[in-house]
Amino acid sequence: MPMKLDAPNGGAAAAAVAANGAEGERERDGDELFVPPLNFAMVDGGLFRSGFPDGANFSFLQSLGLRSVICLCPEPYPEANSEFLAANGIRLFQFGIENCKEFESMSSGCIHIRSVHKTREYEEPFINIPDEAIREALKVLLDVRNHPVLIHCKRGKHRTGCLAGCLRKLQRWCLSSIFDEYQRFAGTKARVSDQRFIELFDISSLKHSPMSFSCLKR
Repeated sequence: MPMKLDAPNGGAAAAAVAANGAEGERERDGDELFVPPLNFAMVDGGLFRSGFPDGANFSFLQSLGLRSVICLCPEPYPEANSEFLAANGIRLFQFGIENCKEFESMSSGCIHIRSVHKTREYEEPFINIPDEAIREALKVLLDVRNHPVLIHCKRGKHRTGCLAGCLRKLQRWCLSSIFDEYQRFAGTKARVSDQRFIELFDISSLKHSPMSFSCLKR
């Protein structure tokens, strides 16, 4: 009569073999798990974008050899992230931009935007995105001494999308291509106000900034 393998013992043995095998693979290959932040992507040479990184992303970020991080959130930078930056000689540039919400009001037949800031709440056709904060962040982006650099906000969608969109204007992208890229990251959360801000943003004062991208030198 054929011998039956006891299921629990067999399962334990198989698990032990699998665990030992996996550990052996790690020892032989020296592999490390690299997890990119949410919505991570390359924008251009030496320039990346993402959502807010956490501890699980540090090994991946370390592999990029970053010199700088641009954070577009107003909250104090987390201690663990600050320690990671300090340990790797990465400089933090923080331009605090409130994460605004927008809604549609159908009663008047037009779109209204509600912007909630720390000091006031008001309604207007478009959110008042701080033009100067975006302008100063662009100056950091355009300085090759800060590269490689990572731009991030909370989700890597709206604030990061506005900054990337204004950079694309400097790179002479057409608006349709800029909006396509913005919508690819924002998805169903795309905001008319963000795209309007990008469209109206004046790049004339930045044309004489240090140009670190090849396509800006044409």
